[in-house]
Amino acid sequence: MTSQYDLLLLGAGLANGLLALRLKALQPQLRVLVLDAHAHAGGNHTWCFHEEDLSAAQHQWIAPLVAHRWPHYEVRFPALTRQLNSGYFCVTSARFDEVLRATLGDALRLNQTVASSGPDHVQLASGEVLRARAVIDGRGYQPDAALQIGFQSFVGQEWRLSQPHQLEGPILMDAAVDQQGGYRFVYTLPLSPTRLLIEDTHYINDASLATAQARQNICDYATRQGWQLETLLREERGALPITLAGDFDRFWHHRAPCVGLRAGLFHPTTGYSLPLAATLADALAAEADFSPEALAPRIHRFAQAAWRKQGFFRMLNRMLFLAAEGDRRWRVMQRFYGLPEGLIARFYAGRLTLADRARILSGKPPVPVLAALQAILTHPSGRRASR
Repeated sequence: MTSQYDLLLLGAGLANGLLALRLKALQPQLRVLVLDAHAHAGGNHTWCFHEEDLSAAQHQWIAPLVAHRWPHYEVRFPALTRQLNSGYFCVTSARFDEVLRATLGDALRLNQTVASSGPDHVQLASGEVLRARAVIDGRGYQPDAALQIGFQSFVGQEWRLSQPHQLEGPILMDAAVDQQGGYRFVYTLPLSPTRLLIEDTHYINDASLATAQARQNICDYATRQGWQLETLLREERGALPITLAGDFDRFWHHRAPCVGLRAGLFHPTTGYSLPLAATLADALAAEADFSPEALAPRIHRFAQAAWRKQGFFRMLNRMLFLAAEGDRRWRVMQRFYGLPEGLIARFYAGRLTLADRARILSGKPPVPVLAALQAILTHPSGRRASR
């Protein structure tokens, strides 16, 4: 059996989901099919973003996906506690799945395992062949030797409490905790007066994280905060790539059209991917030609422009991972969060000015000077500077 479409989207994750929604809104005549191997779109994830990360128009079309929003957030470090008055938004995979099902209908097919794919076709494990003008792969991050990366690895648990937690907004980073060999912080989202998402998060050199220890860390942290954990509702685990250096041309050599983490489209320091996914969805949904010959160069140019803009962030990442000792990495972030609020918002949005960059690098560095210089001079291919 063979079916014909304009566009096949492999994976019903964040990037392909946003693209499918934009295409449905702007080009409803297109025959678009989203395929995913799992029973739910979006998997088991929580995606967040800052108010300044998106344009007013993007906030408007993404609003149905937003499950929670807060007017401010807090950070905590050994020598700094600060509230930042920037809006913060949360998209849950449950809400994401609900909206995609309601909006896409039969254009979303779940529990579909892809056996093989090409530029214009997909063969399912069932033997069914689906053909299209083009195929876009959005099935998550794929390790690549062209990139030198660290990881933001985490275990998150959603708990119902026996008593209200009293939080008025998220705690994006509480680094006033035992560092355990890397930059560690606890991330907390208040989802209701008696419901919290608590994540034990580590910036570490590899993706591995001791799950049992992370779970214990969450329980210990809740106890110290005076929160009485009652019922565990959900658990999620992840390892977001944090880019230190790389060879863009090598990364994209022979790469099929792809989006999201698979395309390297994420904030290199935070791992947040929603803003770039939304911007690419807007750009692609405004186009008319979805042939592989047109689509692949278009996505490549978008990714190349993003890569060039992110060079400063990759340099900062090298200072964090290569210049700072594991248990002292928090000093880099504590200094950063003492900077002006507008600069911090532009950092998250990936729109730093020249003055912002100078301000970040000015003053006494929170890492040894020689180590910082060696980290800065790491070769773009990912090779470290010689000692």
